[in-house]
Amino acid sequence: MDRKDFSIDEALRFGWNTMKTNFWFFFGILVAMIAAIYIPYALAVVADRLSSGLAFLFYVVSYVIAMIVNIGLIRIVLKLVDGEKPDFADLFRFQGFFWRYLGGSLLMALIVSVGVMLFVIPGIIWAIVFQFYGWLIIDKNLGIMDALSHSLKITKTVRWKLLGFGVLLGLINYLGILVFVVGLFATIPTTMVAYAHVYRKLLVQTENSGTVRSKAND
Repeated sequence: MDRKDFSIDEALRFGWNTMKTNFWFFFGILVAMIAAIYIPYALAVVADRLSSGLAFLFYVVSYVIAMIVNIGLIRIVLKLVDGEKPDFADLFRFQGFFWRYLGGSLLMALIVSVGVMLFVIPGIIWAIVFQFYGWLIIDKNLGIMDALSHSLKITKTVRWKLLGFGVLLGLINYLGILVFVVGLFATIPTTMVAYAHVYRKLLVQTENSGTVRSKAND
């Protein structure tokens, strides 16, 4: 069995240093994300008092925008991990990925929900096993089912460590909330880049074993 591993300390240091170097870039990205997602959401809350149909439309718009900026943010942090320089427009470059990412997100939500209903533990396991589906769709241009399958391979042998890593990242962002919320402007970029760093490390190790290829190479 090909064993994989990653360093949590190394990932967090890389995330922290990358955040410091690009702080104002990330600040602008996060402000744009908050405005793009929560303005339609706030309008939905207001509209709910007038028309449930109009409120539903705003909720859908907010959700769609969230999908778009999630794709963009993944592209941005992957560029930083790969030593490339992203630009602000990358946040809204979703062409070619939106429907697969949306479909994958809905399928993943269904998988985890079913797992939670099966005494919770399966939901946690499946969330860990398939967590890189969206990254593989965007980074390797895979289809939904291929992305889930390859995430299964990437996480093999490191699932408990990934669980601990995920809990740690959650705690770091919770600390960001405690620092008058503004701490999130430092913790979100740090944890996102650290997560991307781990994804890239595990992907390279898996590719070296010959089990993951991009769609372009098929």
